[in-house]
Amino acid sequence: MLGSIRTPRSRVAVVAAALTGAALLATVPASAAPTSVVVPPVAENISAAALAPLAPTIVNAISAPAPIAGGAQGALLAQARVLLATPGIPAQVKATLEKVITFLDGSGGGGPDLPPADGPRIAQFLYPTIGKGCISASGDSVGTALAVPGPATLPPPGPASGQTGFVFTALGTKTPTAQQNPPLTVQWVNFDNGRTGTAALTTESKINPDGPATLTAIADTGTGRVAAVISGSLTTTDAESATRTCSFAPTLGFFTVA
Repeated sequence: MLGSIRTPRSRVAVVAAALTGAALLATVPASAAPTSVVVPPVAENISAAALAPLAPTIVNAISAPAPIAGGAQGALLAQARVLLATPGIPAQVKATLEKVITFLDGSGGGGPDLPPADGPRIAQFLYPTIGKGCISASGDSVGTALAVPGPATLPPPGPASGQTGFVFTALGTKTPTAQQNPPLTVQWVNFDNGRTGTAALTTESKINPDGPATLTAIADTGTGRVAAVISGSLTTTDAESATRTCSFAPTLGFFTVA
């Protein structure tokens, strides 16, 4: 169990910079604003343990035989409502679960995008995750994940219309190795078109090549409401230390591809 993880705005800024800084030098036009519901950025001091139980439901839906979209949506709704009814649930977790429920049942909701409308539109995953021993034998990394619905130019070469780019940054880590084995993966399900998929995150976008390690993937999600889970292993190296491999617990996100 991960427990409560603090997510100060400085961490959000680091991840946003990974998308809008030196690795993304060209000035690009903003993509069209989505017209559907978007789950807002994660709140401060949110408890990952309170939301993590939703991740296995998404993974199970992806691995189940078709049709799965309706069943997965119903299962997630039921589970989110059970979690929402937990006595003494923190207000920030309650607010996030309410947004998840309105996202899933189509009743509305959503919130501001990150960064502002003049940059790429980003959907932050619900909570950061911890990679034990990713920085050193006693140093853990905080991993943050983002989804970028297309059309967009980020992450390079950019998701087209009907695609989604995924970005995972392991704060405090060194250079990721070219071959990630075992890999960090994203598993996703589109509730509106029934598609599912799994993709390995790689270094091909060359974002932050000197660290912190940033891996990306682009998936053919199609348009609609999407749930995604990122988890798996990360391997990094530098000139002073041996190659280091660590694992990140699942983190999940909900977003709309317009």
